[in-house]
Amino acid sequence: MSTKLSSMKSSPLKKNIKIAPEVSYARTSRGYFDICVIFFAVFLIVANISATKLIDIHGFIFDGGAVTFPLTYILGDVISEVYGFKAAKRAIWLGFITCALGAVVFRIVGELPVGPGYQDQEAFMTVLGFVPRIIIASLIAYLVGEFLNSYVLVKIKDRFGEQRMWVRLIASTVVGEFFDSIIFCTIAFAGIVTLAELANYTIVGFLYKVGVEIVFLPLTYLVINYVKRHEPTYAPVA
Repeated sequence: MSTKLSSMKSSPLKKNIKIAPEVSYARTSRGYFDICVIFFAVFLIVANISATKLIDIHGFIFDGGAVTFPLTYILGDVISEVYGFKAAKRAIWLGFITCALGAVVFRIVGELPVGPGYQDQEAFMTVLGFVPRIIIASLIAYLVGEFLNSYVLVKIKDRFGEQRMWVRLIASTVVGEFFDSIIFCTIAFAGIVTLAELANYTIVGFLYKVGVEIVFLPLTYLVINYVKRHEPTYAPVA
């Protein structure tokens, strides 16, 4: 018996057995937070690029960023409503970093020597070169507006609970967009356009963005309720 065991231990088959190396992976969340943050950042970057064009429709002046920027507030509402202020702060800072990084990269690329045959340098710098004043105005206004939007929404929810979600969605947007519009327009255009044009630009931009929030309110409700139903971790705070 001992001879048999000894032969098994020294068997060539035993020597050919390979032990798999130990590996580790981090777990990913099963929720929708990462998806919301990705689209939040994308809409923000697109809005900043689009903002380089001014649009005039029957005397109402606004920049191209107004087309997609309200969508960042809608997604900001979704994140704040479902995940809370702490998660919203993370999303806001991530959006800020991506926009700042994009501005720096575009500026560096624009300043690099032009290759042979490339004839669109001026157009590139006009759209993507980003005037520092516009970038500073955009980033400061974004931070203030988004933080106020999220803070107001969460505070109203903490005070009154899950009911009357439309009140906190609209109220938070009004506060956030009010300060966002004033800060951006003042820093970006004060002294460049007339006072009347500055007032027009600020008021029209504010009313437009709030109006978009109200128009899209049913869609915001659908998205928030869907995420709440399918988010595994959504539960009352103990």
